[in-house]
Amino acid sequence: MTKKERAAAIIERMKQMYPDALCSLQYRDPLQLLIAVVLSAQCTDERVNKVTPALFERFPDLDAFCEASVEEIGEYIRSCGFYNSKSKNISGLCHMIKDEYGGRVPDSIEELVKLPGVGRKTANLICGDVYGTDGYVVDTHMIRISQRMGLCSVKAGESNPALKIEMQLRKIIPESESSDFCHRIVLHGRALCTARKAKCEACDLNDVCKKNIK
Repeated sequence: MTKKERAAAIIERMKQMYPDALCSLQYRDPLQLLIAVVLSAQCTDERVNKVTPALFERFPDLDAFCEASVEEIGEYIRSCGFYNSKSKNISGLCHMIKDEYGGRVPDSIEELVKLPGVGRKTANLICGDVYGTDGYVVDTHMIRISQRMGLCSVKAGESNPALKIEMQLRKIIPESESSDFCHRIVLHGRALCTARKAKCEACDLNDVCKKNIK
């Protein structure tokens, strides 16, 4: 079985296992999703979802964020960790979106990564969830599970493993499936293929996952 064939089989099986391939972050518009993803760095989605209702009530749109001080934004996101740098990034990206992008969240990875605090993982998620294009989101779940499944591989200690895995995924996962596939990987990583232990005995991917094919 080639990697592309294995990927196709896994995609179809995971559609059955996790039919609702949704982002776990709560948001109402592209800007809110962008800010929520920035907050999720080294923080759980659960925690972010507890913080953002009050944050977005106080700052309901781009202008409100641009008019706020970095310090005031920081007061609303303290529990997310690294709130000083995150508040600066949120303020900076909001001003940049207003001044350089006409108030619209950019729709390409190349433009999104120019925003403060936005890397390729965040950019891919915005492209996939907001604009319906390529969404190859590589987080810790994807790094771990894609290698267990035999879809990707990086050497121990290799620099920038996330980018290398993203480039490998682009060769075997159709763009039209990319965003949903990445959301399902996160769900799978939380439910069965955890960092501590892969619960293979309870997994419906046994016959297509390389970890279980001897």
